[in-house]
Amino acid sequence: MPRLSDKSLLAIAAVVDVALHARGMPVAAKALAARHELPPRHLEPVLQALVHAGVLKGVRGPRGGYELARERRRITVAEVVRVVEAESEEALDAFPPIVRDIVQPAVAEAERAFEAALDAVTVEDLCRAAAQNTLRKGMPEGIDFTI
Repeated sequence: MPRLSDKSLLAIAAVVDVALHARGMPVAAKALAARHELPPRHLEPVLQALVHAGVLKGVRGPRGGYELARERRRITVAEVVRVVEAESEEALDAFPPIVRDIVQPAVAEAERAFEAALDAVTVEDLCRAAAQNTLRKGMPEGIDFTI
C-alpha cells in the first residue's frame, strides 16, 4: 500500500494548520512549530518549498508568517505531496535494473491511482474533518473552523 512520507504528512498538516489559524493574520512559523512540537528548523524548509510552489504565501515583517496563497478548495493534498516529494525523488538510474525495468513500471499504475485519489482531497475537506472532530471532542478557543 502506498504510504506518504513523514515529510509529506508534515507538509499537509502545516497547510491545514495555516488554513485553520490564518484568519486575517499570517501564522508564524514558530507558532506552527510549537503547536506540532517540532523544531522550527524542521518546518521552515517545508514551508519555503510550499511558498515557492504557490501553495502558501510568505508574509515578511514582525507580524509575518504564512497564509494560504489560494482558497482552501483550490489546494489538493496531492499538490502538497508533489511539492515535498519533488525535492526528495531519487533518480531511477541509481537503482539496479530489476527495480528500474520491472518493479517501477509494475507499481507505477498504483501510484497514479493513489495520486488521483489524493487529488480528490482538498484542504477544505481536511478543515471540515477537523471541525467535525473538534466538535466531537469540544472546540478549543481561538480557532475558527467555519468554511
